[in-house]
Amino acid sequence: MTNHMDNETHSVENVQNNRPVEPNYKEVMFYERKPAGFWVRFWAYLIDLLLIASVTSILIKPIFLLIGLETSSNTWYAPYAIISAVVFYAYFVLMTKFFEQTVGKMILGLRVVSLKEEKLSWGTLLFREWIGRFISATIWPLYWIVGFTKLKQGIHDFVADTTVIHEETYRKRILFEKKRSEGSELQEAETF
Repeated sequence: MTNHMDNETHSVENVQNNRPVEPNYKEVMFYERKPAGFWVRFWAYLIDLLLIASVTSILIKPIFLLIGLETSSNTWYAPYAIISAVVFYAYFVLMTKFFEQTVGKMILGLRVVSLKEEKLSWGTLLFREWIGRFISATIWPLYWIVGFTKLKQGIHDFVADTTVIHEETYRKRILFEKKRSEGSELQEAETF
């Protein structure tokens, strides 16, 4: 009877000694840029609107007044409204293409980044700044979804696969990665 108990105790000790000391997964910690939320993007947009209104009032409106053309017409197809819209969209497209940020974003330390490309392409920019911005400006509640998505994306960001990030703010992320075994290359290291 005692012999049987000794064998059982001995086999339990062997199992405990043969167990791997380290877990199968390791923590991988890294830092990523923090997405910009609704309110900081809203204030950057207001700064940009003030800048655009100033430019159109200082440069374009006097030319229309000198020529004698109407500037206070409420119709969307009035020459002043068309030129103001061209300045509006050209500002956002060109500033984002060449600087990856507008003046409002520069002041608040924000930058537009692509989620799929290294640099922002013209196609991405036209979708984001022209078509997407038109949708967001036309239907205001669609812009509010920025506050509720994981990467703080608006409709125009979803359309173009972009997001707006803080330039100097990072957040810590921890992922668990499966460890590779020493003797075999049959296992894959996957992150989840």
